[in-house]
Formats: sequence, C-alpha cells, structure tokens
Amino acid sequence: MQASVPNKILVVDDERSVTGALGFILREAGHDVVTAHSVVEAIKVLSESNIDLVITDFRLSDATGIDLITHIKSETPDTEVILMTAYGSLDITIEAIKRGAYYYLEKPYTPDRLLTLVERALQFANLKRENQTLKRTLAGDSEAFGMIGRDQQMRQIIETIRTAAPSDASVLIEGESGTGKELIAAAFHSASHRAAQPFIRINCAAIPHELIESELFGYKRGAFTGADRDKRGLIEAAGEGTLLLDEIAEMPTHLQTKLLRVLQERKLRRLGDEREIKVDFRLVSATNRDTARLIEEGVLRKDLYFRISTIRIKVPPLRERLDDVLLLAKHFLERYTQQYGKTIRDISPEAVMRLVRYDWPGNIRELESVIERAVLFCPGEVLMPGCLPEDFQSAQTKSARFIIPPLLRMEEIEREAIVQTLERTSGNVKKSAQILHFPRPTFYRKLKKFGIKVER
Repeated sequence: MQASVPNKILVVDDERSVTGALGFILREAGHDVVTAHSVVEAIKVLSESNIDLVITDFRLSDATGIDLITHIKSETPDTEVILMTAYGSLDITIEAIKRGAYYYLEKPYTPDRLLTLVERALQFANLKRENQTLKRTLAGDSEAFGMIGRDQQMRQIIETIRTAAPSDASVLIEGESGTGKELIAAAFHSASHRAAQPFIRINCAAIPHELIESELFGYKRGAFTGADRDKRGLIEAAGEGTLLLDEIAEMPTHLQTKLLRVLQERKLRRLGDEREIKVDFRLVSATNRDTARLIEEGVLRKDLYFRISTIRIKVPPLRERLDDVLLLAKHFLERYTQQYGKTIRDISPEAVMRLVRYDWPGNIRELESVIERAVLFCPGEVLMPGCLPEDFQSAQTKSARFIIPPLLRMEEIEREAIVQTLERTSGNVKKSAQILHFPRPTFYRKLKKFGIKVER
C-alpha cells in the first residue's frame, strides 16, 4: 500500500524560535514543513515549491502578513493561509479574510488549537480542489447537454446519456413539469449518430384527440373531409432522426396500439392509404405522471410501456436537488442580466436562503421565471430579497438549512457567527446583538469569553 504524500506547509515568522517551535509541532503531526523569516524569503520558497498551506505572522521585518496573503492569492490562489497575530484586532482579521486568508490564529495558542486549524485549512483546500474538478466536469457537461448541476442523480443521468445515446434504444423520461425532460431528450439526440437528422417534438396533451392520429401518421388526399392533399405525419417527418412524444400518456389508447405496431414493424400507413412506408426513427417519450398508476388505471398500455422504456430515466424535482438551486440561479442571473442590459453581479446571502428554502412546485422552469423577474426589478448590483416575488418576501420558510463546516464545536460556531455579524455591521455591537437576538450584556460577555476585540 502506497503511503500518502504529506502536506507541505510554509511557516513565516521573523523570530526563529517561533518557526522552530511551529515546525516541530507540525512535523510531529506528519507534515512536511519549510520555514522563512521574511516576505521576500517566503515568496522565493513559494516560487520554488508547491505549498499547500502558509502560516504567517502579521508583523514581519520587511512587510506584513496581509501583504504576503495578497501576493499568495494573486500568484498561487489554491494555497491556503492562516494569519498569526498577537494583536487580536478585528479590522486586521477582517482584512486578512477579505484578502483570502482561511482563518487567523491568535497568540498565545495551544498545539491542539494550531493542529485543529491546520487540518481544517487543508481539508478546505482539498474540498476546493474537488469542487474545481467538478466544475470542470460540469462545464463539459454544460457544453454538451446544456445541463447544470452537481446533484448525484443528475450526474447519473448525464452518464446514462453518454452511455446510451449512441444506441437506438427507446427512452422514457419521467419527471414533474419543469424539471428539464425536453432538455434530456435533446441531449439523447445530440449525442447520438442521428444528431444531424431532425429532432421532432410533439406534445400529445396540446393536440386535440381527434387530430393526433393525422398529425402523427399523416393522411392521403381524400381520407376525410378537408384532406385536399397528401400530408406526411410527424413520425415520417422525423426521418432518420429522433421523435420526442411529450406527455405520451395523453395519447388515446387506440393510437397507442397503432404506435406500438409502428415500433415493432418499423412501418406506418397514412390515414386513407393502403401503402406502407418504412420508417427509421429513435423514440424518446416523456411524462409527468406516475407510469405505474397509469398502467394500473388502463391509461397507458403495458405492452407499449415496455416497448418505450428500454432506457428509463427519473428526473428529480428541484426540491430534491437544493444544492443546484444556487448554480441554476446564477446561470439564469447571468443570462438575463446580459439580455436586459443590467449590471447585477451577484445574489445576496439573504436572497439565496429564500431561494433554497422554497419548495419549487414549478421546478427549474419556475426558478428561471423567478430570476428573470428579479433581474427586471433589481435596482442595484446585488439581487436582494426585495427583488423576488411576493412568495419569497416572508422570512418564514418550511425549514432552516445551514451548512456547518465539519469538525466545529458549538462554541466555535457561535464565535464565528458573532465575528461574521460584527463584520457585516462594521463592528456595531448594538446592531449585531439585535441581529443575533442577544441581550446587550450577554453579547458583551460573549465577546469577552471568545476574546473578540471590536473596532468600529
């Protein structure tokens, strides 16, 4: 079994006793450690080695730790940084994090505190690398299929498309309205050997029952009153391409029998015609209803179901892939910001929370509509909750969803909440206490307990 490569950590401090002590603790924990005693020396090490993490003092002989952080994030942004400071000044801490530092370490510190913070920073770096790999994968998927998402179910669907699209097997796509069934059908077509041929879409629910047969199968001149010419149907029009029958369960049962025969024999007969025409198309069907119940109720023929569902895909609703809500929202934000000539660059955290707590009965189609409307009504550069429709104005939601970093104790979560709230209020203690629902005396006790020094 091959041993894992130790993480490489650079320790920067102008006092050799400090770098020596830190190096000893980190090496004992299994890390590969190099040291530097100035910013110039640190930059030289960074240019010559791949460093996973930098631990730097704030005050150095030739510059500050903030200057070093700025350089690192400009030249090697994947390298994480922990800033050491004995001053505990909130403005220094905030500035360090703004410049890209992972976190800060107040002196004096215990070895346990140091190692815990180091492990978290390295885990964070690994997660970022995994996310970048995933984004590259998703970018490739987006270029191929126009699908956006990191949800595991969606990734499985993308893999199924890649594997099965080159075949001629029939596909049945099940999912609620607005989940992107037509996009998946188009992906099967574009990734197949039929991509250069027509992609014909038919919504069986949108065509009156008395017209579906003639629309699908075509007719011979004189087949019925008003048939003054020969007309080929949409199945025939698909040629050697792909035919999407959306809401296939809305097709009358007698036509389901006729379609089954076409799929079995690869021939069709226009209405009023005695001649059979050979057809060579790939069928993709879609429905927003429960197929098991449809078969049980006799709405969907079982034999047709087996014929059209060689490959069966179940598309998850948006409420089951909430991690993708922000990805999709930002995608639509970029599209409509450009379309309407706006300058919106981001979505506020409060608006994000409203979006992810919503149930999305209309799925991706509804999300797109909400973001388009929000872009139109957004007056600034950040999309705020007030830009969203009325359904999103109430702060009351079905459930609270928070993402807590791993390995944090409750005390650390509480401390982080206080630090971030003070940052957002520019050090306003009264306002921060109100936001966090702390009585002022309690809030001051918390500040003292956690060693948080406030500077306006």
